[in-house]
Amino acid sequence: MKNNNRPNNRRIISIGQIAGWIAVFILAVILFNRPGAKQSTLDYSDFKQKVAAAEVSDLTVAPEIISGLYKDDKGQFVPFKTVRMADPDLVKELSAAKIKYKAEKDNSWIGNILFNVLWIVLLIGLWWFIFLRPQRSDGKSAMIFARSKAKMQNPAEQTVTFKDVAGCDEAKEELQDIIKFLKNPKKFQKLGGKLPKGVLLYGAPGTGKTLLAKAVAGEAGVAFFSASASEFVEMFVGVGAARVRDLFDQAKKNSPAIIFIDELDAVGRRRFAGIGGGHDEREQTLNQLLIELDGFESKQGIILMASTNRPDVLDPALIRPGRFDRHISVPAPDLKGREEILKVHAKKVKLSDKVDLKTVAKGTPGFVGADLANVVNEAAILAARADKDAVESADMDEAIERVIAGPQKKSRIISKHELQVIAAHEVGHTIVARLTDHSDPVHKVSIIPRGQALGYTLQLPVEDKFLVSKSEFKDRLCILLAGRGAEEIVFGEITSGASDDLNKAMAYARKMVMELGMSEKLGPIALPSGEESEVFLGRDISRHTTYSPELAKVIDEEILGLIRSSYARAKEIIATHRAAFDKLVAVLLEKEVVEAKEIDEILGLKTPEEAEQTPAQQTADELAQETAAAQQEQAKPQPATQGDLFDMGDK
Repeated sequence: MKNNNRPNNRRIISIGQIAGWIAVFILAVILFNRPGAKQSTLDYSDFKQKVAAAEVSDLTVAPEIISGLYKDDKGQFVPFKTVRMADPDLVKELSAAKIKYKAEKDNSWIGNILFNVLWIVLLIGLWWFIFLRPQRSDGKSAMIFARSKAKMQNPAEQTVTFKDVAGCDEAKEELQDIIKFLKNPKKFQKLGGKLPKGVLLYGAPGTGKTLLAKAVAGEAGVAFFSASASEFVEMFVGVGAARVRDLFDQAKKNSPAIIFIDELDAVGRRRFAGIGGGHDEREQTLNQLLIELDGFESKQGIILMASTNRPDVLDPALIRPGRFDRHISVPAPDLKGREEILKVHAKKVKLSDKVDLKTVAKGTPGFVGADLANVVNEAAILAARADKDAVESADMDEAIERVIAGPQKKSRIISKHELQVIAAHEVGHTIVARLTDHSDPVHKVSIIPRGQALGYTLQLPVEDKFLVSKSEFKDRLCILLAGRGAEEIVFGEITSGASDDLNKAMAYARKMVMELGMSEKLGPIALPSGEESEVFLGRDISRHTTYSPELAKVIDEEILGLIRSSYARAKEIIATHRAAFDKLVAVLLEKEVVEAKEIDEILGLKTPEEAEQTPAQQTADELAQETAAAQQEQAKPQPATQGDLFDMGDK
């Protein structure tokens, strides 16, 4: 991508300026305090005595100065110098004392001048190279820190359009008005409509908010300025506000244009929420952003787009109408959206004809666009590693598991006893998950380590769910606690392998009781859990409760009651189906991975396809079978009365 504003150069120069100041200072200190041999100054009379006593050596006789070494009181030769006087007998005395000397012209003043001039020239050269040269090349002022680091993309260079964005049709529809307004503003202005000043895209990480902003610029064919909110804030006060001003000035010069600020919460957090509530650099940047949003008119053709994962922490003054007029949610894609996203990313990969992207989409519930892109990329890498001509379904399945649980670690050495404990633990999850009514189908169970997990049970929902019932929550609690229950039933003791399961179970139980009103004793109430505390304070500092200690005791009892009852239910299910449990453990130890079909065969259950069949479908099948049987009976000789009944039925 071409960068007309040269942000990388500015970053290097900014750091170079600081380094330059330090270098100049150090050089000046060295030059002004340059080390040299310290010379003692002798009176000429003392010098003559030393000559007579032959206590001098290595003399340098210049017209003005005599220097050399003399013997001090300790008997050591040290440097000295003395001012030469008119003494015609000096040479004879030196020769008589057999003292070595040499004559020299006095040019010390020339050396001093040259030395001083050289280091001054060197300092000026450093100053020019570090400070003045960047200004002359850019033609800008010396306030290099105040320039925005936003990257500008010309309309001719934009290649991303809505064809490259999938899985968020509603968000694209909301943004169509922005595109039409930028292309033909007179159409809306004729009816009195105004262009929205700001558009806030919010959603989970990886849902494609930045890609949407680029697609809007590509569809509209206008200049696109992109910057991260963290780039505005520096250690120097006032830099962030200056960069905001510079960014909007650049956009006005290139209007119509779109300004996109990624991770807006880095500068847009709620003000005066800290302990001191001071007016710091971050708040100055936010204030300048608010001023700029109020300062430009819709006629200028500038739209500010921003993205965030945390819209709840943004300052109310920033997201009010008139500033960020539109708030567009970019959620995780549904089944259809995941399939469309997979098709977009699969265009760059050679897929086998047997790969069904709809099946892959079904196996990736909760995945966002970034996850799906990673799945396709991992599958391509796995296929290339195996020297395949195309990506196959097995590669896709392995890629999904790598994204969910991490890569396989077959080289990890696990003892036989620990392997049995892991197998029992995972089969406990599998048995309870398969035998409860409101749980997602089990896809496979494995004792091959992946990531931090020593084993895992993979459940994949049949369809996307947006609501969770109380019965489903209870089944999830049973499934989470079933691993620990299986360990206790089989080995008579428990291990540390259930620590993550226990944390998740406690989180579910607490959510049911405190937030979702699913406690029979407490009823339909919602209580603060402490997660809504001030975002700038530590969680322990800001945590407070608005309910009495008596109510807190009831809450604890209800949470513990859910955990204990679910644990007892999980152990009961395992004990009831102990024979199938032991058989599945043995098969898992032998094969390391057991698929859903074999699990159902061992448990004597219907396959997931049969379980998906609705009562209406079953009734239709039964009716068809009865009709076929009736037709066969009708072909045989029948009594008249029965034949009349069949005739009536046909009519």
